[in-house]
Amino acid sequence: MNSKSKGNIILFFALLGVLASGFVSCKKDLPKVEDPKPFVRLLKNQQFKSKLLHRDFDYAVLLPIEYEDSTQSFPVVYLLHGWGDDATAWYNDGLIQYYVDQNAANTVPMIYVMPSGFNSYYVNKFNGQYPYMDMFVNELVPMVDSLFRTNKNATQRAVMGYSMGGFGAMILPVKNPEVFKTGVALSMSFRTNEQYLNETQSVFDYQWAPLFGGSGMSGEARFTEYFKENSPFQFLQNSEDQSMMGLNLFFDCGDDEESLSETNNELHSMLRDRNIPHEYRMRNGFHNWDYWKKSLPEALKFIRYAVQNIPYPSQNELVNYGAEISEDRIVEFQLENSFQNYRVVLPANYTNESSDYPVILVFHESELNVPPMPSNKMLSLLNNQILATKLPSSILVEVPVLGSEITLETAQNIINELDINYRTSNNRNQWIMIGNRSGGKIAYDLIPQLSEKIHTCLLFDAQLPENPTADGGSLTYYLDICDEGQNYMANNALYLNCRNNVIPHEYRVRQGLGTYFDFLNGLFESVSFMNKNLKA
Repeated sequence: MNSKSKGNIILFFALLGVLASGFVSCKKDLPKVEDPKPFVRLLKNQQFKSKLLHRDFDYAVLLPIEYEDSTQSFPVVYLLHGWGDDATAWYNDGLIQYYVDQNAANTVPMIYVMPSGFNSYYVNKFNGQYPYMDMFVNELVPMVDSLFRTNKNATQRAVMGYSMGGFGAMILPVKNPEVFKTGVALSMSFRTNEQYLNETQSVFDYQWAPLFGGSGMSGEARFTEYFKENSPFQFLQNSEDQSMMGLNLFFDCGDDEESLSETNNELHSMLRDRNIPHEYRMRNGFHNWDYWKKSLPEALKFIRYAVQNIPYPSQNELVNYGAEISEDRIVEFQLENSFQNYRVVLPANYTNESSDYPVILVFHESELNVPPMPSNKMLSLLNNQILATKLPSSILVEVPVLGSEITLETAQNIINELDINYRTSNNRNQWIMIGNRSGGKIAYDLIPQLSEKIHTCLLFDAQLPENPTADGGSLTYYLDICDEGQNYMANNALYLNCRNNVIPHEYRVRQGLGTYFDFLNGLFESVSFMNKNLKA
């Protein structure tokens, strides 16, 4: 090979090297393609700098499962925490992601925003130095709308909170109806006018005066103009005030809440008196997450109806009371010199055993549209609960109250007749008296005089006197009223009387109108209470 050929070969390989290095260089210069970030539903430790509060503001967001693989926008629920808690409370203690997913079938996909509320009660301070509500409305909401695919309409925004956050869930829509249409308040923390006046000076100066003014004040001097603007117990006294009309409002509070049960019951009564639509619930429970978690299924359902612009049902569906009891199970008897039939259902195993049985005595205002055959729904419901072992085997006794006068003597004669003819327990703890509507009034009147025989009294939408009082002679009461029932004021007064006099009781305020339909639902709900007390 001559020198020229060798040179050409060397040049050829040199060119190949240059080209190869060029390819390598080009490859190095290509931008690196990053793997897509995994979708995270619960965004913790989010933060922005609030110009109005002059501080960093913490919040968290829970996105719906549907957010990742869609382009749709979603309603937004702002979740407000209680006094002393922070933005982590709803997902750490409240387990909100779990409960949202558990109740997915009864709600719609929504975005949940959990802001820090500090101890603000979600209002501006009276002196303008800490405008929390202004921050919420003018900074937080617009920021959320800019960062997430939200439905930017008041009808598509709800506020739900517990304790202090319950007040926020009420007052934010009231003061900003153009931003929020729906408020769900769980165990709302606030004070009635009387409670506000009676608050100890140290608590008042620490908790309320920094927000509403009046530090060091007592008596009606505590009712500053700013307090009057923010307290529903003040502005609802103005018959021309319309600030709570047109909103979707839901309140829920436990009967063991001490002062807050009084607060929430009085607000319910004021709203009823003003014909302001709302939903109100009271169940057995305290001021804790155990109670609020049990509130969530219906609270989320309520919000679902609200954001879909569907009126919330006035009544729940009729409970499945089970198979109708056969007529051959029902025994009728009359008292001497009386034409009234009283009805008895004996336990299915009565003839095969020799034991004595508990007694459930019902002063029954039955349905009006089933003559001449009496309705057996109530007896069937109780009998089926016994068959399902939800109640101990008991003797069921129906005392019809429509068109008949039930005196103390009549009641005693009925009890004597039962004791003579049937194997009834002689333990008063195993006797229960029930009354609904006018039958509830009869049971309320008679139970103090029959307390040596009967331990427990259940009243359903009872037609009570104006200022009822409970007998403290070792009786236990169960009071049940529908939130749209007619006898709410008297039943609430009896509940407060039981509470203030430390008389054992439970109180229920349920969805409903106070119809016979609602009585059956309430009776079904009371089964666990009856079971507990029949075994006392």
